[in-house]
Amino acid sequence: MSGTFGGRSGRQGKLSQWLRGRRPKEGVADDGGREALLLAAAEAGLPLAPAAHPAPGYRCSCDRVGCPTPARHPVSFAWQTQSTIDRPQIERWARHQPQANFITATGMVHDVLDVPARAGQEALERLLAQGVEVGPVAESDDGRMLFFTLTRGTPEDEDEWWPCELDCHPETMAEHPGLRWHCRGSYVLVPPARLPGEDQRVRWLRGPEHPLPEPLTLLEPLTDACARHVSEEAAPGLDRPWPLRH
Repeated sequence: MSGTFGGRSGRQGKLSQWLRGRRPKEGVADDGGREALLLAAAEAGLPLAPAAHPAPGYRCSCDRVGCPTPARHPVSFAWQTQSTIDRPQIERWARHQPQANFITATGMVHDVLDVPARAGQEALERLLAQGVEVGPVAESDDGRMLFFTLTRGTPEDEDEWWPCELDCHPETMAEHPGLRWHCRGSYVLVPPARLPGEDQRVRWLRGPEHPLPEPLTLLEPLTDACARHVSEEAAPGLDRPWPLRH
């Protein structure tokens, strides 16, 4: 994984650079480093809640037989109300559940624009080259890149909400080559997180010390890159419109 994008490695925060040098072994809790990164995310305003973690045999730590999203979902059905930035609570969770991943609930403070990794890398290079303030970015070894942005807000009229189901649903594992906009009612894994498989992780490329940008400043480059990604993946001669719907 490259540490530079568009020749602007100096824009990476100290936390992001420090993280690149720390790749804890599979199945081993990262003493202090994991907790420090979770607290940094909370201090940036990202509400956190405990999530499942990988179990041997590409399984999930939850009790669900054939879990469709192993190690990628909250442990509690009350994750939306449970999510918090409270430091003592996050410290208790992290210390009492040393193998747990954590999710961050979107649509409260922040949204997440979730794109294929190749499209995300292309867009990130373009954005940094243009001097755009990108904000935190995470990379997942399952082939996605996550761009953290400010949320679209909380309109007074409940009917004006744009629910996440219009873009994706956190329990849906169907192949979706385009952009997913995680907003109200959704969540994503927050780094550091482990995925099923050998040394499969979610990590920061740009840490939470970067201010959250407005989502519309990133949307056009991301959608353009996703459109090219889908076009390249499509079978020759097949007209595949973007974005695709489930």
